[in-house]
Amino acid sequence: MGKPTEETEKEVKKKEERDKKKSEVKDKIVTTKHSIEIDGETINYIADAGTMVLLEEDEEKGLEQKATMFFVSYRREGFAPEERPITFSFNGGPGSSSVWLHLGVLGPRRVIAEVEEARPVPPPYKLVNNDYSLLDVSDLVFIDPISTGYSRTIEGEKPDKYHNFKKDIESVGEFIRLYTTRYERWLSPKFLIGESYGTTRAAGLSGYLQDTHGMYFNGIMLVSAILNFQTAYFTPGNDLPYILFLPTYTATAWYHKRLPEELLGDLEKTLEEVRQFAIQEYSHALMLGDNLPQEKRKEIKAKLARYTGLSEEYIEYANLRINIHKFVKELLRDQKRTVGRLDSRFVGIDRDATGENVDYDPSYAAIQGPYTATMYDYVRRELKFESDLPYEILKPLYQKWDYGEFKNKFVDVADTLREAMSKNTYLKVFVANGFFDLATPFFATEYTISHMGLDPSLRSNIRMAYYQAGHMMYLQEASLKKLKEDLKSFVLSALEVKTS
Repeated sequence: MGKPTEETEKEVKKKEERDKKKSEVKDKIVTTKHSIEIDGETINYIADAGTMVLLEEDEEKGLEQKATMFFVSYRREGFAPEERPITFSFNGGPGSSSVWLHLGVLGPRRVIAEVEEARPVPPPYKLVNNDYSLLDVSDLVFIDPISTGYSRTIEGEKPDKYHNFKKDIESVGEFIRLYTTRYERWLSPKFLIGESYGTTRAAGLSGYLQDTHGMYFNGIMLVSAILNFQTAYFTPGNDLPYILFLPTYTATAWYHKRLPEELLGDLEKTLEEVRQFAIQEYSHALMLGDNLPQEKRKEIKAKLARYTGLSEEYIEYANLRINIHKFVKELLRDQKRTVGRLDSRFVGIDRDATGENVDYDPSYAAIQGPYTATMYDYVRRELKFESDLPYEILKPLYQKWDYGEFKNKFVDVADTLREAMSKNTYLKVFVANGFFDLATPFFATEYTISHMGLDPSLRSNIRMAYYQAGHMMYLQEASLKKLKEDLKSFVLSALEVKTS
């Protein structure tokens, strides 16, 4: 054999240095003690904040360090693990940290992020004790998937390999398994809660953790759910989203008073009327396509204008098909204003009133600042975890997210959830829906749930709840209070399962 080249020697040295750095990576977890009063009861709890090293097993190399995953957990004192439920929480994106559910609804501290009339609060921002925390009925673990929050791959490992449907579920699932093992929670009642793409992840995890690790859950809570992406992708030839977004267009127009007077009364009554139109006349009209008779086309066009607040002329130009990204620009165009996607009650100001797409989502702009500032402050000041890395609140990983096995078809995890519920017939599901949510519309969720193919004996295991709110229904205190009551009721009911 020839002598190693200088270049080869450099590569070997680099690899040795990387391996040495990897071996030096350790868990970094800080533990603090706190107390909070919820419904007149003082709750003493332990907070753990930090990073846990994720390992992967290789047949040749054995266990290898791959990433550090950031989490914050809250454990109520005075209970044995088997007596105390535990809930694993994450948000979506893909690319979002867990900050929204953490500081918005579940954790012991919450952000004051919105005042009445869907207007953002001015800086500086603040946290307050969360009277609506779920900590009174369950311990909580907030997980930041890799490349979000403070979660990172270890040097030498490419983060891109975690930016896909399969690896995301495997890595979050591995963290849950590891946490459950180290904190001795295998005998605890267990719950998952996800928001937005986090509901896609939760449904995927329901099957993955059950089949791969034998981890069975008592309940799954889906906040602003999307399980079947066909319901939300406005691609040519897919008419389903036009039908399923329509009631949310109506709710939006109702809020901004763009509907006829007779529809501006009871919102839920109006939405039921629109549901029936969407299911029957509208879906039939779109199914006919170019074969739709002209007289019927005029009738459908008039009803769409009535239910959306848009002009008949615009609806004609749109070929009876209203795209959400164009709707948020068009509804208030005459006022030179746009409406939000995450929460269509919020109003934005674009550079000009022309064009088809908005410059930004005013509902996200209203919450980005408060949640970012308070999370940075809270983690370091109160939880005592220190890091100079940027805390990635919402990274645009969704732009390049790889859905692998779903190539040439829409992502659909509804059947994964159906199978998990069929194998574990005690598994309960709670779904929270906001009427003003244009990201994951409630009617699309209703469609998905009703098309899961669940056995009739299991259909009552799914509970739906509705809020006069947007994607993040916890932004407004009235909806937050109702959401807490619904979540608490769900957790308690899931624990009272009769085995006879």
